[in-house]
Amino acid sequence: MNAKTVRVLAGIGVVLVAVVLLIVLKSGGGDEGSDSASGTVPTIVVEGGKPAGGIRTLEYKKGDQIHFKVSSDVSDEVHVHGYDLHKDVKAGGTVEFAFPATLEGVFEAELESRKEQIIELRVNP
Repeated sequence: MNAKTVRVLAGIGVVLVAVVLLIVLKSGGGDEGSDSASGTVPTIVVEGGKPAGGIRTLEYKKGDQIHFKVSSDVSDEVHVHGYDLHKDVKAGGTVEFAFPATLEGVFEAELESRKEQIIELRVNP
């Protein structure tokens, strides 16, 4: 390989690395909370009054938009502690939450009347 070919290949490599870094940074670095890379909203599925697969951890940074859905086979109130947000979900229904991450810390969301935690919400600085 001559020197010109090596420089061209090195330049292409640098561009590829920059593109990959840009994609990772734009997608939030793989944070579990927003799933922005795929454009999907995390959905917690409640079966038999309990979170399918266990309590779901959602992680955000302060200032992010917190966004998730709860799909439930039982009627109850979904309560996001700390932020003091409440929404009723009907059996077979879905509710959606979207709010700014203004408070740092670890918070739980639960099915209020069942006292069943379904989400551990982490908001980091």
